[in-house]
Amino acid sequence: MKQHLIVEVFRSSKHDGMYLYVEKKVGLTDIPEDLMARFGKGVSAMTMLLTSESKLARTTPEKVTEAIREKGFYLQMPPAKDDYLLDLYKTPTESVY
Repeated sequence: MKQHLIVEVFRSSKHDGMYLYVEKKVGLTDIPEDLMARFGKGVSAMTMLLTSESKLARTTPEKVTEAIREKGFYLQMPPAKDDYLLDLYKTPTESVY
């Protein structure tokens, strides 16, 4: 059986790369307050028809649909930074002079 869901994707105003997927007809009304406090103002990024054939960059349509059905939303976190880049950033540079 093919499932489809009209979803709206909101971009976080506080965190680059963080997105909330919700059912379009519900919007952000049922998102927990503590999550919205962390997420910030939701900026609508797109509306799409989500089907099992949909191509998503960092997840599957099944995971998004299941989370929306169970919790009312799917939260996509920013991609993890490469550890070695973080180490380079944290390591103090020493002068050779």
